[in-house]
Parts: sequence; C-alpha cells; structure tokens
Amino acid sequence: MPEPLKYNKKFDELNEEEKILLDINKKTIADFVEQSSCISDVNYATRNAHAKTYTVADGTFFIDKNIPEELLPYFDGDKFDLTIRLSNASLKINNTGKDIPAYGFAVKIKDENGGLIANFPLVNFPLFPTNSVSHFLKLFTALNRFYIKKWSSFFSLAAQAVKVIPSICTLSFIRNIFKLMGKRNDFILSFDYHSVGAYRLGDYMIKIKLVPHSVDRKFGRKLKMKAALKNYFQDHDYSADVLIQLCYDLKNQPINRLNVEWKDSPFIRIGEVKINKGALLDPNSCSSELLSFNPFESKIFFQPVGKIQRLRDEAYKVSVQTRRKINKLLHGKSFEL
Repeated sequence: MPEPLKYNKKFDELNEEEKILLDINKKTIADFVEQSSCISDVNYATRNAHAKTYTVADGTFFIDKNIPEELLPYFDGDKFDLTIRLSNASLKINNTGKDIPAYGFAVKIKDENGGLIANFPLVNFPLFPTNSVSHFLKLFTALNRFYIKKWSSFFSLAAQAVKVIPSICTLSFIRNIFKLMGKRNDFILSFDYHSVGAYRLGDYMIKIKLVPHSVDRKFGRKLKMKAALKNYFQDHDYSADVLIQLCYDLKNQPINRLNVEWKDSPFIRIGEVKINKGALLDPNSCSSELLSFNPFESKIFFQPVGKIQRLRDEAYKVSVQTRRKINKLLHGKSFEL
C-alpha cells in the first residue's frame, strides 16, 4: 500500500484564543455536571454529553489474521477484552418521550490483566457540524448555559447555532443527515459506528468504523431502547467488523475538517467485535456510571489527533472529575433511571 502520512503534534495545537475559550467552556461543563441531577431529574450526576446509559456489556475484540503486515506491531494478541457502553448523545436524560436517534458505542479495550489499552467513543453519525474550534467552544458553552439558565440564555445559543450552518452545508453532511432520517426508527445495534475524528495508530493516523453483522433494524420498535437491548441480548449475540482508513494525504483525508468524509482511502478490516448473549452488566449500577471513556487515557500510540479532538482531553477530565466527586458518595447503590 502507499506510504501513509505520519502523525505530527502540529495537527493538535490550539491558538491562544482557543485556549481561553476552552477554559471558559470547562467552567460551564463543571457547572452543568453539578446541576445535572436536577436537569435530568435523576438521583446522580450525569455526563454532560451522552448522559443516558442504555446498557453496559462485556465484549471481545478478535484480531483479523490477515491484517496488513505493517499494522501487526500494534496488535500483539489474538483477542482483547472489552467494556462497551451504549448511550444517547443528548446532554439531558429523557425518560418520557422517544429519544433522538443519536447514539454512542463507546469501547474500552483492555489487556489480559485488565489494564487499559485504549478508549474509543464511537457514534452513529460520521461527521461533526463545524471545523472551527472557536465556533464549537462558543456553541457548547452556550448550550451548557442554556440547560443551566434556561430561556434567559436562548438568544445566545441561537446566535452561536446560526454560525454553524455554513459548515453543515456540505454534500457529505447533507447526505448523512438524510441517511440518518431514513434510519431514525431503527434498532441501535443495526447502525454503523464511527470515530468521527482521527486517531493515532503508532505513527499512522486513522479513522475507525464499526459495521454490524445481520442485525434486524426493526427489532424492538415497540419497546424503549433499554428494554429492547435487554431482550435482544437474552437470545442473540452481536458481532461487527472493525474497519480502519489510513490518512495518505490531507486533501482527501483531512485531519481538521470533520464535516466531510475521507475519500480515496480503502477500508481495511482489522478484526471483529463480539458481545455474547447474556453479557450485559447492570446499567443502573454506580460502577457503570463511574466509567470513563476518555480517549486521552489511551496508550500514546492510540490517542486522538486534531484540534477538535484535543478539546476532548480537558472536557472529559473536568466532566469525569466533577461527576465522580458527586457519584462516589453513591457507590454500591443503584441509580433510579
């Protein structure tokens, strides 16, 4: 295969304005998490994104025996243990109506001793609505403040949302919106899942895609998602191909343009994720809600790449530290969801 581009830390660097906006955003994240039990009407502190846990499960990552020789050094075993969290992307937990079809499939990969190798928070929409770090931070800050202060912050949120509109007017983005609308009622496990931004694979840079095997997209349509997943895993195994794309040139595989799909980079199958029936953990337990899937806790050669991705490091840390400070007092109890 052609020689992929190598990782350079310059892809991640924020300017001074962006660093100031990040500090402001971190304060609103902490404020949101501290008030999240009231925002979502639950008895624990939630995440400030993907707040709703549908289920948590044990799984296994089986490495493909035919992966390219160049990639072999990064996979020193035949299989790896996984912890998987299925979630909804909303900041607020909705327990009354139907959830928006924005789902998360977060994967924690562990070694034979249970040590962390990598976290990969995957989502069912492959693109991000803006390439501007400043616009995103201002929008996310306004969104946090809206949930805390309600309608007094509406106009600020609306003003920031308008600025994002040009970024979502790409063919890739519009095509994927229509695709999502067509699948809006589909079962959560029938979706493909994507890394959105890039990640390191040693010196290489990659995107990740999870493609399920033969999942009935109409499964459990009359049930709420938690109940549908519980019913599914009573009788079914789940499996999905793990595919990657390599970055060869920034024109066709841009690192910091997240509103377009990569092209001219073939998907390479590196393995398979499997969840056996009966492998679900208790999604209501405190230990499940204390889990963190911060991709920057991964080993250095699996960490995220890019400016938008870089924001996750500080945001995840503030969120999880605030959440754990509150929720550790509930350890050993079950949450009322």
